[in-house]
Amino acid sequence: MLLLTCLCVQAQNPKPFVIPELKEWQGKKGDFMPTSQTRIVCDAEELLPVARQFAEDYEAMFGVKPEVTTGKSRNGDFRLSLKNNKKLGTEGYTIRIGSQVSVSAPQPIGVYWATRTLLQMSEQSENRSLPQGNITDWPDYAVRGFMMDCGRKYIPLDYLRDFAQIMSYYKMNTFQIHLNDNGFKQFFENDWDKTYAAFRLESETFPGLTARDGHYTKAEFRDFQKEAAARYVEIIPEIDAPAHTLAFSHYKPELGSKEYGMDHFDLSNPEVYTFMDALFKEYLEGDDPVFVGPRVNIGTDEYSNKDKEVVEQFRAFTDHYIKYVEGFGKQVCMWGALTHAKGETPVKSDNVIMNLWYNGYANPKDMVEQGYKLISMPDGLLYIVPAAGYYYDYLNTEHLYKNWTPAHVGDVVFDEKDPAILGGMFAVWNDHVGNGISVKDIHHRAYPALQTLAAKMWDGVNVTLPYEEFAAKSQLLSEAPGVNELGRWGKPGNLILSLPAVKAGDKMGYPEVGYDYTVEFDITAADEQPGTELFRSDNAVFYLSDPISQKLGFARDGYLYTFDYQFFPGEKAHVSIEGDNTSTILRVNGKAVGQLNTRTVYHSNEDKKAGLRVVPTLVFPLQKAGNFKAGIANFKVYNYKVSEKK
Repeated sequence: MLLLTCLCVQAQNPKPFVIPELKEWQGKKGDFMPTSQTRIVCDAEELLPVARQFAEDYEAMFGVKPEVTTGKSRNGDFRLSLKNNKKLGTEGYTIRIGSQVSVSAPQPIGVYWATRTLLQMSEQSENRSLPQGNITDWPDYAVRGFMMDCGRKYIPLDYLRDFAQIMSYYKMNTFQIHLNDNGFKQFFENDWDKTYAAFRLESETFPGLTARDGHYTKAEFRDFQKEAAARYVEIIPEIDAPAHTLAFSHYKPELGSKEYGMDHFDLSNPEVYTFMDALFKEYLEGDDPVFVGPRVNIGTDEYSNKDKEVVEQFRAFTDHYIKYVEGFGKQVCMWGALTHAKGETPVKSDNVIMNLWYNGYANPKDMVEQGYKLISMPDGLLYIVPAAGYYYDYLNTEHLYKNWTPAHVGDVVFDEKDPAILGGMFAVWNDHVGNGISVKDIHHRAYPALQTLAAKMWDGVNVTLPYEEFAAKSQLLSEAPGVNELGRWGKPGNLILSLPAVKAGDKMGYPEVGYDYTVEFDITAADEQPGTELFRSDNAVFYLSDPISQKLGFARDGYLYTFDYQFFPGEKAHVSIEGDNTSTILRVNGKAVGQLNTRTVYHSNEDKKAGLRVVPTLVFPLQKAGNFKAGIANFKVYNYKVSEKK
């Protein structure tokens, strides 16, 4: 009898791995097996958009698009329904996997999150089967977010769209877009006029304000927010003031402060209010405003507190823009600074959300007592500053997974699910303008952090899987349906492409290959024109003859990197290019003839603090072969560095 009991227990399906981890799982025996007749059946018309998105994502991942319909479900179907359940809150859901898959939730958002769970479970099975059992799942925190600094580095909208999809796949729901900022003066000859600054959004009110090296039109930014909202990701646009405002004082110098720095507004100048009122109005007014969602971040970060007068001016500025933006029907978010700017001028707190990043700037307990709701994003744990040498280049995901929840605001710890803590957010700050970091490099840092923090913001202290197992299994999940920003193909350690020859104009079947990789081929060189491409993708170009030196090199993100090597016409050689997240190496006939490594470049011999870590990395482009004359044979692409396995 004991043996029979043990066998029955062992026969129950184990808890499936998904990110974030399922709150409750009751395993049963057997599997649900989808077929060509499997449909997605909705109980309610309002679930049809969720069902259609589920069907499209299912097709993107598995090549099969289930029919979407309403009415009565049958065995083999997915059934989506709305059903009240106080335990689940707004975003929770249940899934019953048996002869059919039944999803229910109080709100459409919960049904949508359930479809993310089903897609993650399905992609871990070769035949898309699902283990039978019951799931009950809900988040511990309402805000599960990420902030991207688009001010110091232009981040193309296509990437932001992809990242919003990735966030959605992992049930992250808040994406803050930091639209303006500037570099550090010490890297620009200590001259504010030469210091890089950018405002990324089209402005018709102030022609010439918008950055020329990359910006978003109002129409496309509006569409981006709506597309993300359809996947239940809220975009929070941020215009940061009264500090970090060099882009505005470059445009209109009288706005800048000669005392506190031109990256600070002169808060004694009434033109500052005239300017900012008009700027916010451009994006907030009308029936279809440019800022679409319910919340807007007004900045208020890191202004000087040198004297009492400027502190009171800062507090008055903050209060004014809270009320001004609220006047357009938006809830205001802002950075925590009111301990740093402690004073007597009242600042509205009711219904205001504060990003808590450094407790010296805003003491969490004091802010709660004043009435603010908090988003936990402690800089010492959750700030990525690529290749800067401070904060984190890559987050310590093991520490975060084992120790952090949104209740931990730096060294201040609240009770789990304290109503004052809305949730958490991590951030990428592109502080070091001109350091060569690519969008692909940013993604290489942000994506693993997102997977980890998605688990911790949804489940808080309730994660049960050991970190090592979580980390290993997380790498096997897709970034999102149809999204592969990392450029990873196949199982690690494999040859992913082998062609006897490549001709001009050929398409490789892969857009690009990401870190770590090896691309190798035999070449019979020819006399190539300057700018002759070997391959290109939407993100990069690899040159057989770069446009300036006519040597081998590559370009991406506005940077051109050149290897000090070129071929003579008629020369025959074996070429290998290896890339990882710190370097790109060119080998010819087995010898390293060009090695571009991450290095520090100093802008001044006198000022050793003004050193940038320059990152010459490449996600190798494969989308289309260029118009070259050379003969390319025995072309191979590996998803690992071949030199390390020899």
